[in-house]
Amino acid sequence: MNLKLDQHEVSAILDEIAVLLELKGENPFKVRAYQNAERTIGSLGDRFSEVIEQGKLEECKGIGKVLAEKITTLAQTGKLDYYEELRKDFPSTLFELLKVPGLGPKKVKILYEKLDVKSLGELEYACKENRLIKLDGFGEKTQEKILAGIEYLKKNLGRFLFADAIDLAESVVKTVSTWKGIDRVSLAGSLRRRKEIVKDVDIVCSSKTPKAVMKKFVELEGVGTVIAHGETKSSVLWKNGIQIDLRVVKDLEFPYALHHFTGSKEHNTALRTLAKEKGLKMNEYGLFKEEKLLLCKNEEEIFKALGLYFIPPEMREDRGEIESAKKGKIPSLIELDDLTGFFHVHSTYSDGKNSLEEMVHAASKMGIQYLGISDHSQSAFYANGLKEADIDRQHQEIDQLQKKYPKVKLFKGIESDILPDGSLDYPDRILKKFEFVIGSVHSKFNLSEEEMTQRCLKALENPYCTILGHPTGRLLLAREEFKIRLHALIDRAAELGKVVELNANPHRLDLDWRILSYAKEKGLQVAINPDAHSIEGLSDIRFGVYMARKGGLTKKDVFNTLPLPAMGKALEKARS
Repeated sequence: MNLKLDQHEVSAILDEIAVLLELKGENPFKVRAYQNAERTIGSLGDRFSEVIEQGKLEECKGIGKVLAEKITTLAQTGKLDYYEELRKDFPSTLFELLKVPGLGPKKVKILYEKLDVKSLGELEYACKENRLIKLDGFGEKTQEKILAGIEYLKKNLGRFLFADAIDLAESVVKTVSTWKGIDRVSLAGSLRRRKEIVKDVDIVCSSKTPKAVMKKFVELEGVGTVIAHGETKSSVLWKNGIQIDLRVVKDLEFPYALHHFTGSKEHNTALRTLAKEKGLKMNEYGLFKEEKLLLCKNEEEIFKALGLYFIPPEMREDRGEIESAKKGKIPSLIELDDLTGFFHVHSTYSDGKNSLEEMVHAASKMGIQYLGISDHSQSAFYANGLKEADIDRQHQEIDQLQKKYPKVKLFKGIESDILPDGSLDYPDRILKKFEFVIGSVHSKFNLSEEEMTQRCLKALENPYCTILGHPTGRLLLAREEFKIRLHALIDRAAELGKVVELNANPHRLDLDWRILSYAKEKGLQVAINPDAHSIEGLSDIRFGVYMARKGGLTKKDVFNTLPLPAMGKALEKARS
């Protein structure tokens, strides 16, 4: 008899059924029956096919008639209706959580039911927002252990958030730059282009002693595995699981190699086509007129030789930047120092890690002109959202802190949940108390595209809504954006004079950089906010700036580049 599933495949499904039953809160004896059956099947070894064929499963320890029939059906057909029905009740990503050390079905059930956590990425985000600390059966130590377990698992996923790779990459570049014989060195690849998700790290350097450079590179302290060790290129797997590639070229070749290995592939192809039209040949070794090298000392000179204005690395995605460079219309991209302040900061009043004063003190040291405090609203029970009495107490503390920290203006705000019907999370008499309101969707992500669009449009039309927060609800490497007509949302926000957030939290980076050119075209003001839940989270603002640059935004396109006097008036105007 040819079975559709072998012993190991059947055992795995029986184990999954036991987990699904436990997640449903089924009778423990029923759960145990499937666990015992899984162990019994696993112990049959080569006898598995014979036992199925001869119908002797009932004779095996712990397997009764009903279970024997299900196992036989599963092995022979590869399908089991009972199993498929159980799976429908839970998202498939929920099983990712069970890979985290210390997380069994009972704890996963609590996370799913109480916090709506369905994937590894959502779990990490919940931990970063301290949502497990007050959850029954968890606490701060458990949350720390779970975070450590997630970091361990992430090593094997092969895709990394930009924020998880950039500091390491820049550290390696800095180290290489100190080595004897190094002329020039730079980060390249998707990290240099500031892609929100990367697979590896690319570094390019120039040296007259490539063998010595390669030897030092593969012997770096953080290297876990050497994948390849060549004379001009080596690849290593760092101890945290990120692959790092280092290429060594002659200094004369450095500008061409840096441009080539920065990419993107599409941008490079388009430039090679342009070069060919001009009677030139372009590759990683140079720019040639027939066989003669056109000497370029840096990337700027390469673009100039092609009749183009310099294109910043972030914009090299073949999304119209080459045509803009032909016309001299490459914008002066926003810089971190252009930001005069920011909104969307949480404290221990809701789910923040640090007290309000600690957040204000840290922000004031950054030299900003203003800070917008916006803890969660009352419907965000999972984040200890603020009741009316909490709001009054917080506002009193903000008034006291304003006197203590006069150099930074403190704006009183709230991150109000946008309820499923599109209304904000407080009545008007409470919303009037705030100087700004960030409206955000935190629940019911599975609405239809039209329902979600109307939900957010209604929120934007609320006179008290100032900023639309993380407008697609995505969590990178964890949760897809919910269905929404984003262009319609941008159109309406621009018409109303509302602001849409570019959430700088590296798990979100939402708005997506790919739609920023449309937002700019419509004259929409974008606020780059850190969505900080801790002092450390304030520095995430830089990731938002990277994405704004990637989307071609300038200082004038970003709401929170306004100086303080103008910002006060702008907030009032947006609340109308």
